[in-house]
Amino acid sequence: MSEPVRWGIVSTANINRAVIPGLQESPESELVAVASRDPARAEAYAREHRIPRAHGSYESLLGDPEIEAVYISLPNGDHVPWSIRFLEAGKHVLCEKPLTRHPADAERAFDAADRAGRLLVEAFMYRHHPQTLRLLELLRAGAVGEVRYVHASFAFCLDREGDVRLRPELEGGALMDVGCYCVSGARIAAAGEPAEVSARQVLGPTGVDVRLAGTLVFPGGALAQIDCGFDLLRTGLEVTGSEGLVRVAYPFTCEEVGIELRRGGEVERIAVDNPDRYRLQSDNISRAIRGLEQPLLGREDALGQARTIAALYRSAEQGGAPVPVD
Repeated sequence: MSEPVRWGIVSTANINRAVIPGLQESPESELVAVASRDPARAEAYAREHRIPRAHGSYESLLGDPEIEAVYISLPNGDHVPWSIRFLEAGKHVLCEKPLTRHPADAERAFDAADRAGRLLVEAFMYRHHPQTLRLLELLRAGAVGEVRYVHASFAFCLDREGDVRLRPELEGGALMDVGCYCVSGARIAAAGEPAEVSARQVLGPTGVDVRLAGTLVFPGGALAQIDCGFDLLRTGLEVTGSEGLVRVAYPFTCEEVGIELRRGGEVERIAVDNPDRYRLQSDNISRAIRGLEQPLLGREDALGQARTIAALYRSAEQGGAPVPVD
């Protein structure tokens, strides 16, 4: 077996709690360090999570020669700048979703990865889960016939005042935080990139979208509707084809797993395993770093995400007018 990849974590964000166990339990990875802008916070966090090394600044972690890969869990607006800095320092980067809402910035980040000869991956952990892989197998095998309509939802109630996801200067908003999953789910279900989108949004007191609904039009004729929000509870992914439909109740959080397939008046419930999707994600990257497999996600998927999100925001800002995805 190859040596485990030595990882560092950039920030002490809450999402780390989901990522840390997989890094610590897997033989593919070794969690070596965590960095915070506050040295005392870094030390306390390292003790709490049994991480050997604490860095009192992100710059300090940049210069740590033992770190091969980093997981960046900073606010959205910091994703691309710090991804580029760590890539240029010779580290592989797993960046928390969404990488960016700006296609040109996504290009810059992946260009930096190419120059450095390092991996850059946008962290959509649900893409690695057996539930998602089985769903795509069913769709690609024609289980519902020609895909004609997709509906993806993800919303929760965010009432914590001052949360970074409500700050426009950090590129917060419901579409960026949870709607990006809906965009991803619609794109993979339709097996392509939308040509045109339209969207309407409701803005909260800070100026970010707290609710957004959009329509995606795909070149082959498939339509998708997405909805996301910070002020309601919704989740689900449904794909309707010419011969049936498939439904997943918790496509992104995987709280409960399983796929419902409906065809010709019959209902089949397909069971799937429920392993740690965060560990599956980091294991894929660690093995890719060692040359044992390909990373599941890369430049084209991240660019597709950024272009679609950018177009949805342009439409919402224009009152819902259809706009091209480019």
